[in-house]
Amino acid sequence: MMEGTASVAPLVELRNVTLCYEGRIPAVSELTLTLEAGRIYGLLGPNGSGKTTLIKLLIGLLEPTAGTITIGGMPVGDVTKAYVSYLPDKPFLESGMKVEEAMTMYADFYEDFDMQRAEDMLERLRLSKGERLNRLSKGTLEKVQLILAMSRRADLYLLDEPMAGVDPAARDYILETIISNYDPHATILISTHLISDVEKMLDEVIMLQYGRLLHKASVEEMRMQRGESIDAIFRKEFKC
Repeated sequence: MMEGTASVAPLVELRNVTLCYEGRIPAVSELTLTLEAGRIYGLLGPNGSGKTTLIKLLIGLLEPTAGTITIGGMPVGDVTKAYVSYLPDKPFLESGMKVEEAMTMYADFYEDFDMQRAEDMLERLRLSKGERLNRLSKGTLEKVQLILAMSRRADLYLLDEPMAGVDPAARDYILETIISNYDPHATILISTHLISDVEKMLDEVIMLQYGRLLHKASVEEMRMQRGESIDAIFRKEFKC
């Protein structure tokens, strides 16, 4: 764990970050924002707004064309990757693996992986560690991948559409898993289109449009100022 990030400075800081793909308009443009430790942020925006690009910048999979990004006061790189748990929006595990093999891989790769935490969540899911991933339904596979991500004792959790392929009943399990399995000092950034499902768990929302910051505000403040839910605000802001 990073020492003193909560009291000294924001956990994450972006200053004038721009990312341009060759021959295209910027995917992220002059983005400046901070993420505090111990908060849950909803990353919201329509398709193409820059949400996944922002997450990939934070994990170090992409490098900005301009601007700076720091996590715990350090530039994004090999050091910061050790403190960030990333759940991509697509399956990322080898399909022929068993669940227990995926857990062992995580334990070998990440020093902060909590095997007991993972086993406890699997037990609640009533899933055998000997089950092969290619025999799981899409929704169950997403749960397994979420369990792996949330079983790390990370400072920053980056969750890209963690509920995209599951039914409404399974969403409640996923939300409960997120809430009950991260340390209070840690920060979660969750990208999703399912705003009505997640807004009850959010402290703040970050809304992107065309790669630019449209809003960053406390959920409660935004609700009080606008007199409606975050989901309703989102629908009005991004009405086709």
